[in-house]
Order: sequence, then structure tokens, then C-alpha cells
Amino acid sequence: MAENKVALKMVVDGKERDVTFEELALSNNLAQEALVRLLIEKNLFTARELLEWIEKVKQERYRAMPEKSE
Repeated sequence: MAENKVALKMVVDGKERDVTFEELALSNNLAQEALVRLLIEKNLFTARELLEWIEKVKQERYRAMPEKSE
């Protein structure tokens, strides 16, 4: 069984704790979902608007890179 690599070390109540990349990713996903739900509940944007922005960011981030001229 593969070991989970440590992403960071935390000190909680004076005790050091290792946090794995898996735990860190899960924590980030939970926080992001909570934030999105709260913002939608507060009517700051709709779920449809969020999906449109996700698509926009995806297109910007993964657009084709210009070819290098030699």
C-alpha cells in the first residue's frame, strides 16, 4: 500500500500533526463548496452564473498556447 506524502505540518494545541495531500485536497474542496453554497444562498450569484464563470476560467486557463517560431 502506498504511503500518503506529507503536504504540510501543523501544530494544534501544541502537538505537531502531519497533513497529507489527500487531506489537504479534501479540506480545500469542503471549504470551497461551503463558500459557494453560502454565496448562492446570499444571492450574490446563481448556480448558473457560477458554471458560466467556471467555463470562462477553464477556457482562459487551458487555451491553446501559441506555437514557438524557430
